[in-house]
Amino acid sequence: MEQSVLELIDASIGYREKKVFQNISMQIAKGEFVYLIGKTGSGKSSLFKTLYADIPLLEGKGTLLSYSLNQLNNKEIPQLRKQLGIIFQDFKLLNDRNVYENLAFVLKATGWKDTEQIKKRINELLIKVGIQEKQKQFPYQLSGGEQQRVAIARALLNNPDFIIADEPTGNLDPETSIKIMELLWEINKEGKSVFMATHNYTLLTKFPSKKLRCQNGQIFEVIQKT
Repeated sequence: MEQSVLELIDASIGYREKKVFQNISMQIAKGEFVYLIGKTGSGKSSLFKTLYADIPLLEGKGTLLSYSLNQLNNKEIPQLRKQLGIIFQDFKLLNDRNVYENLAFVLKATGWKDTEQIKKRINELLIKVGIQEKQKQFPYQLSGGEQQRVAIARALLNNPDFIIADEPTGNLDPETSIKIMELLWEINKEGKSVFMATHNYTLLTKFPSKKLRCQNGQIFEVIQKT
């Protein structure tokens, strides 16, 4: 059996006053690309927030990259997040810093000190995402697709094994969405697990993979009809 990078067993997720999911069980294997689908308000963001320890797991057991989500202490949360790559729909870039400074800020915050190593890592990733000539530009000078490429580079800085992508194409036009998807697909082919929430059914068809649906407080795998 393939090694699991994420496993939830009888997990309840949400907030003390309102559980979004109750008694759910699921797993994602190393190197899998998994879509998370469901209507707005069905709990996709709450699940992701639990995975990166923004909200605690209420009940049950959860393991992500060998960290126990139900027993995380405050020291472990930054260590877990360092091993995750998180991509948001609205990019969350720092508008008062250029592309290079946005990425350098994250590396320094996660313990990188050598200026040459920082420069090398940023150049590698900007080449990878295809915007190495934009490093002196500010986010407001970039298109939505370019900003999302910066966000993907930021997510990859510490070479994470697990990528969480929360509607990464939600603010992009169809053509740009496909280019961003091709980039995520390529990252997955390099062995990284990708867990991506989306409403974009064109992408689901063009890039078919395992789908988990959030509905009525449950998560279940969508079985493809043959």
